[in-house]
Amino acid sequence: MAARPLVSVYSLTGDKSGETALPAVMTAPMRPDIVQFVHTNMNKNARQAYSVSPWAGKQVSAASWGTGRAVARIPRVGGGGTSRSGQGAFGNMCRGGRMFAPTKTWRKWHRKINVTQKRYAVASALAA
Repeated sequence: MAARPLVSVYSLTGDKSGETALPAVMTAPMRPDIVQFVHTNMNKNARQAYSVSPWAGKQVSAASWGTGRAVARIPRVGGGGTSRSGQGAFGNMCRGGRMFAPTKTWRKWHRKINVTQKRYAVASALAA
């Protein structure tokens, strides 16, 4: 391997006081792809789990009217005397219904990163 380049060392007053070899970490190859990968995956380890309530959009008694009424077969809120009665319920296409594929807390939130990759990323970031 080639000799490391010399860098000047300056005193607090600004006068040149000597020379020393550049630290080896400063000659590490620049790999922005690895730095970005490690940064992205380490940031994921600070996240907290979130999800919608398992009962969201399902807290109304509704049943389908079946066929023959010239309306969609989506379950509809029963009863009368309120604007809510007869409205579609439960479906993800309905106002007030549950979402499609509700978010779950058991999603994979955190990521493991190879220690060697982390060290390589730090060296590459320093060298940049």
